[in-house]
Amino acid sequence: MGPRRVLVIGGGFGGLACARHLAHHPEFEVTLIDRANHHLFQPLLYQVATASLAAPDIARSLRQVLEEAENVSVLMDEIETLDREGRQAIGQSGRHYVWDTLVLAVGAQTSFFGNDAWEPHMMGLKSLEDAQGIRRLVLSNLERAERSEDPEERRKWMTVGIVGGGPTGVELAGAFADLIHRSMRNEFRSIDTRQLRVVLVEGSERILEAYDEDQSEYARRRLERLGVEVKTGTRVADVTEGVLHFQGGEVLEARAIIWAAGVEANPLTRQLGVELADRAGRVTPLPDLSLPGNPDVFVIGDLVRMSDSEGKAVPGVAPAAVQMGKHVAKVLLGERHPGNLPESRPPFRYFDKGLMAIIGKNAAVVKSGGLRLKGYFAWLAWLLVHILFLIGFRNKLVVLLGWSFAYVHDQPGARIIVHRPRDARKEPVEPT
Repeated sequence: MGPRRVLVIGGGFGGLACARHLAHHPEFEVTLIDRANHHLFQPLLYQVATASLAAPDIARSLRQVLEEAENVSVLMDEIETLDREGRQAIGQSGRHYVWDTLVLAVGAQTSFFGNDAWEPHMMGLKSLEDAQGIRRLVLSNLERAERSEDPEERRKWMTVGIVGGGPTGVELAGAFADLIHRSMRNEFRSIDTRQLRVVLVEGSERILEAYDEDQSEYARRRLERLGVEVKTGTRVADVTEGVLHFQGGEVLEARAIIWAAGVEANPLTRQLGVELADRAGRVTPLPDLSLPGNPDVFVIGDLVRMSDSEGKAVPGVAPAAVQMGKHVAKVLLGERHPGNLPESRPPFRYFDKGLMAIIGKNAAVVKSGGLRLKGYFAWLAWLLVHILFLIGFRNKLVVLLGWSFAYVHDQPGARIIVHRPRDARKEPVEPT
């Protein structure tokens, strides 16, 4: 009998953690498949979008991460079909990947809550391509405003609308305000970058709802001090080209609209043959993270909606995904020994490491157990944790040096526009 074939779909935090913990165990033949060739440190994705970091700073080749694991193969493909009966996955390439054990860790994607017609008019933030696209669009809009002679058109080019007051939206808003209002204030001659409007829109009554009320209020005050307009209790009714329409009839004209309001599970969960746990397409596995009635299929990360064995709700954050990936590897390693059956598998226990959100330079909020921080010391804690969690010494060093330089000089260096936005030729003719 040969080694157990473990197919891990998804090279994010959960999938990579599982593969790394099965590495160097010849009892397992692990195949890790991802549609990209790199692992992405998503918590810093907004810094690529706001020109604080370059794309390679927060990504690392999956092959490089796993190069010393001889029992792990890395393949670049996008899985489109799961054949549970045949125990195989079919990729976009047409190749069939057979498994003895499947670990599904494909993560989440941007959700427009059923309003798919909005998608062409906004940009999400889930990949390096998204982040580079946002950066390209905002910087290009400033260039258009600089050469425009129409004050009304200039105002539209210099407006950024961000929908969603969670950590992603708050961090984007704060970083854009820092970048444009302070770092680029002396670089243009025809426009005053302090007039750039960054508008953060949240449907509920406060931003950062998962945090304490005083932390949410602190974040709001801090954003407003940076020049961000915060609109809470404001729901989007429609999105058309360059315009956000709100319930009640108010509109916001913005040439850059960013959607940070929601995500949904990868559609592959709908092929698992189990009932979905919510409208976002997530599933609820058994306590060991396997599917009911199918002990050889595990689901982890953003695909999961569950409480752990101690009743704690498991959030869709990177530390939870890592812990899930390690747990599945632990279960599989335990079953190397005769007599260890699925019925005796240990349940997953989630260790809550807390929540963090940064709000521009020198400010953040931290909520971890009984610890509550806000301000400068929370910002330092945020920096330390994110440096520690980055994969690879090079990435840690480059990001640390980049942050240090930007802190001292207020000059993020990743502001090059490589490709113009796809709608660059649609620019209106300026009056003569």
